[in-house]
Amino acid sequence: MSQPYADDVAVPQEAGRGEIPRRLPRYRETPRQRGRTLLMVLVGIGVVIGLVAVGIFAASAGDAEGARLAVLYAFIPLPVLWLVYWWLDRYEPEPRRYKVAAFVWGGVGAVAIALVVQLVVAEVADLTDQQLASFVAPLSEEPAKGLFLLFTFLRWRRIIDGFLDGLVVAGLVGLGFAFVENIGYYAASYLGSPEIPVAGAEGAAGTFFVRGVVSPFAHPLFTSAFGIALGLAVLVRSKVLKVVIGVLGMAVSVALHGLWNASLSYGGGAGFVLVYLALGLVLLVVGVIAVVTRVRQVRTLERSLSYVAERGWIHPAEIPYLSRFSYRKKARKHARSNHGRVAAKVVRRYQRLATEMAFLHDAIMSGHAKPHGVERTYALLDAMYALRPALRLPPPLPVAHRAVPHA
Repeated sequence: MSQPYADDVAVPQEAGRGEIPRRLPRYRETPRQRGRTLLMVLVGIGVVIGLVAVGIFAASAGDAEGARLAVLYAFIPLPVLWLVYWWLDRYEPEPRRYKVAAFVWGGVGAVAIALVVQLVVAEVADLTDQQLASFVAPLSEEPAKGLFLLFTFLRWRRIIDGFLDGLVVAGLVGLGFAFVENIGYYAASYLGSPEIPVAGAEGAAGTFFVRGVVSPFAHPLFTSAFGIALGLAVLVRSKVLKVVIGVLGMAVSVALHGLWNASLSYGGGAGFVLVYLALGLVLLVVGVIAVVTRVRQVRTLERSLSYVAERGWIHPAEIPYLSRFSYRKKARKHARSNHGRVAAKVVRRYQRLATEMAFLHDAIMSGHAKPHGVERTYALLDAMYALRPALRLPPPLPVAHRAVPHA
């Protein structure tokens, strides 16, 4: 293939030969993503609305104890589930603002849209609760959650650029939706209903066991089908094929959600167990693929950094301190202990810039260049070179510890 880079890329200055600044300058993306300020304003508004919604749903429990249990049970699985997605996204992390925006959209925007649609349908159509749950809920909730993913795919193409990105963003949208929805379910269980033989704290605890312990990944799994589809759609050139993949992904999301709800409404105990096992198998397959993809990211990063070192853009001795988490942490600790907090921040930023640059470089060289890939690669290199005089890394490792095969 043709050479995507110019021949006059500057040779980096030797690391550690300059003074460490008193304060680390703010880094600005190039080219800048438009709409960042608007996004943060909308997220702030969404958080406020979300807090109000949480209060309303919790208050529906009838008393302070019920409200407390509803919020507590909804929150308990959240840190663990969030950590799963944080781990998957650790090597090529998306900006925090987008992760927060995904969660807020799921808990506010998607819940509001789905609730309005379901209330309107219930008003104009003579449907049973089982029909509403099995058909209307999936057809309203999955597109509502998917709107954020679709908008991100169309507007901020840097965010979803592969399988893992689609899975992570979709999962966070699903977590936000499940968090707010579960508060309503736990509050209703506390009050008691014909479907639940016990009320009060026991009723809420029983519902928590089903939704928070047995099936905490339900909503993230449903939404992930569409997120994964968009992540795969990025990799194809045909616009028609992109649309087909996206539509199929949404269809799978709705089908999985509908199957789950129908098993509870029509399947009885045996039907629920059968569907639960089937969806558990789907979750296992998705999880295995995600872990394998994440492991491959490590190899891709090391391979790309070795090529970058051959070009003279970085020193080969830097590779382990940029690619392996144990050595990355060691490098930051070394800088902090010997040169202060700002030096540690320089190392951290240099690591992040190098990681993003390496993945962009690999995509370009493999023929799957990301939006503005070459321009962003140059910009990241410039930002790295600006940091190098203040970069304080530990002594080079033995060659055996930093040699990377070009497989």
